[in-house]
Amino acid sequence: MWSGPRNISTAMMRSWENRPDCTVVDEPFYACYLRESGQLHPAREAILAAMPTARDTVITSLTVDDPGSELQYQKHMTHHMPDGTDLSWCAALHHCFLIRDPREVIASYLEKMPTVSSADIGIVRQAALFKEIREVNGRSPLVIDSNDVKRQPREILTNLCSALNIPFAPERMLQWPAGRRDSDGVWADHWYQSVEKSTGFAPYTPRQIQLSAAAEELAKAMYPYYEELARHKIVP
Repeated sequence: MWSGPRNISTAMMRSWENRPDCTVVDEPFYACYLRESGQLHPAREAILAAMPTARDTVITSLTVDDPGSELQYQKHMTHHMPDGTDLSWCAALHHCFLIRDPREVIASYLEKMPTVSSADIGIVRQAALFKEIREVNGRSPLVIDSNDVKRQPREILTNLCSALNIPFAPERMLQWPAGRRDSDGVWADHWYQSVEKSTGFAPYTPRQIQLSAAAEELAKAMYPYYEELARHKIVP
């Protein structure tokens, strides 16, 4: 699952991890990205100490090592996969892209970080990755919109599982126990407070969003990329 930040990606990970036949992997390329980019993210040193920083090591863990379950759900951030990265390993996997309205992404991101840029939220990279993975994988990736999931989680997840030829498990995927998971990344203290309290997908309620002029310009620039992906999305 390819997502940008602030996009119910961790709630989606909870949904899949609650299946008895599925294990999850939380942002496995995060340390690689921090080492390569030098970005000063919260918990940077703890992330670098806790995770592999070599992409080949991560790729082996995702494509060769036994996950210990029938299914494995991999939560990936698009900005962790910079331009020019070898994506040949993606041919072995099924891919889905999780998208969200750019204004909502930016507003949510600014609740956690002092500034925001195009690179931070990964929407441009998400659109590019969609095309790159389609070429490597030989088929068009699936797309779901986080707001659609919030509005109609049963319907969207039913259709997603059907497209993946996986039985839908509503009693597992629509609710889960609150709390921290051993599978959560070490960055959970900074980012996961809301999802740790959750027991299911929060209903969608339109937000009254106020952005600075610069943030509005950024959102305006992101909409063509978001809309390009939205044309492919699974609908109820």
